[in-house]
Amino acid sequence: MLQVKNLNVSLDNLILARDMSFSLEPGKVNVIIGPNGTGKSTLLKTLFGDILPESGDISFNNATLKRKHLSQWREQFGYMPQDIKLDIELSVLEVVLLGKLDALSLRLDDALIKQALTALEKIGLLHLANRPVNRLSGGQCQMILFAQALMRNPKILMLDEPVSALDLHFQHVLLDHLDTETKQQGWVTLMVLHDLNLAAQYADNLLVLKDGNVIASGHPSDILTPALVKDVYDVNAEVTKDAYGIPFVRTIRQGFLPPKTNSQTHRSPSRTTAAQGLRNVI
Repeated sequence: MLQVKNLNVSLDNLILARDMSFSLEPGKVNVIIGPNGTGKSTLLKTLFGDILPESGDISFNNATLKRKHLSQWREQFGYMPQDIKLDIELSVLEVVLLGKLDALSLRLDDALIKQALTALEKIGLLHLANRPVNRLSGGQCQMILFAQALMRNPKILMLDEPVSALDLHFQHVLLDHLDTETKQQGWVTLMVLHDLNLAAQYADNLLVLKDGNVIASGHPSDILTPALVKDVYDVNAEVTKDAYGIPFVRTIRQGFLPPKTNSQTHRSPSRTTAAQGLRNVI
């Protein structure tokens, strides 16, 4: 279990975590939602050890994050930050293999190559194995970095907006594979999403961040409500549930007035209007 206790983080006098505490269980997909600037990406960087908290503890399986043991701590992670540019002269296969950097040598092991090719096949990109990564689209690069993260066989998998550049098909390819592997491998998975409907479909647990605090946590069907959306995003919304009990969020435009129906725009003429029209004809 990954545990965060009384975490305090600030950058440039902006408080991004204020006495924050939560725990994440293995085998579950945890999704962070919240407005821009509330510290979602900063939280991931802090858990990874890129940012040093002012106070508080971060622990996993009874081991606590310490600066002097940072390399050992990171060995447990598969971490996919947002907006990484792959402007390098490497093939897709070579980039995926970098996920096993600690196991690489002058001679590539056949088992490692097979593992990398299998990872690409699972996400539907095996045909790109020999393509230079600097000629790929942003969405394709996101999928390649996801495959690289999987190659690490992590105990903790963190992804920061992993579907931001993906089309509808590959959003679900990535998230379906993520959900399956998390449950089969028993990973602690934590990702940031902005799309509330994707979060509702794939999260076993939502962490709602606002002003440096976790203001709500739990299954989407339990906590995703119009009141929560209004409080967090200052947006009016309707929240309905499908046949499986999964919430669906439809935001409502500010000042929006529904269009008039046919019955409103094509009313039958009144008796007075009809009589006047008859006189005009006569």
